[in-house]
Amino acid sequence: MSPIDQILEWVAAISGILCVYLLTRENIWAWIFGLISVGIYVYIFWINKLYSDTILHVVYVVLNAYGLYAWTRRTKVPNTANTDLLTITWLPNIQRWGYLILIVIGSLLWGYGMNRYTDASYPYPDAFTTVASLVAQYLIARKRLENWLIWIVVDVVAIVIYGFKGIWVTSGLYVVYLVLSVLGFREWRNRMAEP
Repeated sequence: MSPIDQILEWVAAISGILCVYLLTRENIWAWIFGLISVGIYVYIFWINKLYSDTILHVVYVVLNAYGLYAWTRRTKVPNTANTDLLTITWLPNIQRWGYLILIVIGSLLWGYGMNRYTDASYPYPDAFTTVASLVAQYLIARKRLENWLIWIVVDVVAIVIYGFKGIWVTSGLYVVYLVLSVLGFREWRNRMAEP
């Protein structure tokens, strides 16, 4: 990568760390830093021929905007006349299984398409990180605790892919994301337990 691309990668990485850290704190500014990070990563992944990640980050722009909207919007609290901001919850079991099936089938289909029709590097692992990340990003916008568990798995796979591609700053970023995802899970789970 060129020196300018390396600087952009650092800006994206720092913005991404701030985003995930602020998400663990349920801070609304997370979504702004997220938009900066994912916007830059659209370019970084495109020039490295990680097309699934490129598409993923284009969708992330939309999902970050949605997260900002969802976290600032008051919704009706079931069985009351009150409205409130989103609260952290677990998914119902049927939805948990549905998202797991979606990740597996989506990863296989996307990976097949990337393998067959593009020159994508690591098409199946790249497809997994794409599909699982989309699910996790939607779940974090809805404040579902499972999002952090999905992120943990995605982060491990991403560390390996980006390391093999020599995108070292981003690989290191995903090590930080992995730590933040574990901390985010613990933090959100503890907040659920508070009265």
